Amino acid sequence: MDFLDIKNIQKSFGGARVLNGITFGLAEHQTLAILGRSGCGKTTLLKIIAGLLDGDGQVLLQEQDISALPPQQRGIVYLYQETLLFPHLNVFENIAFGLRLRALPEAEIQSRVGALLESLGLAGHARSMPTALSGGQKQRVSFGRALIVEPRLLLLDEPFGALDTETRGAMQTLFKNIAARQGITSVFVTHDLKEAVLMGDRLGYMESGLLHIYDSLDAFAADEKTGMRQEIEFWKKFKPFQS
Repeated sequence: MDFLDIKNIQKSFGGARVLNGITFGLAEHQTLAILGRSGCGKTTLLKIIAGLLDGDGQVLLQEQDISALPPQQRGIVYLYQETLLFPHLNVFENIAFGLRLRALPEAEIQSRVGALLESLGLAGHARSMPTALSGGQKQRVSFGRALIVEPRLLLLDEPFGALDTETRGAMQTLFKNIAARQGITSVFVTHDLKEAVLMGDRLGYMESGLLHIYDSLDAFAADEKTGMRQEIEFWKKFKPFQS
């Protein structure tokens, strides 16, 4: 059995079917990147896995059926574009928040948050308030707050969509490095083809409430729906401007 097993997830809103029997498995320490246009059901799927929405079907994590558990008991963190940092807390305390809820010893909090700040490149901003941070820095803090509690599963809903191109690229690299170092298991949804290919150990394409998981990058590229073949052909034909 896989680390995460999703079995026949279905969801309707007002009689309109949004998810049409989603089934897939994900191994531990892998990232599944799901590509799909806005409105295809990506966010609805993540929210059902996280327990933020009800849906028919089963969600199993480490062979435990968590379908009926409330979000706070699932060991899952859901992360999206809005960082939603606590405005009255500095960077250190925003990241430490989950550990303080668990009443861990102060020495352990200082050690764990300090080490994570280093890996996020935020050691020099520990006492900064959110209003003093750039968009990319805020997203790093948001990541830190998610990672510090060591979730069993991380769900990422277009987390870099609001960032500029350069910052987005830096955050993609940062996440890939941290995911590899910490052995994170995650589902990453995006409408950006390049981002899906960069972020995913496995790739899926979602359309009209249906999800197809591909066995390989070649299979993903061969499917006309993903748009990857057209993208490759475009760049083959592209000729830089001549001076």
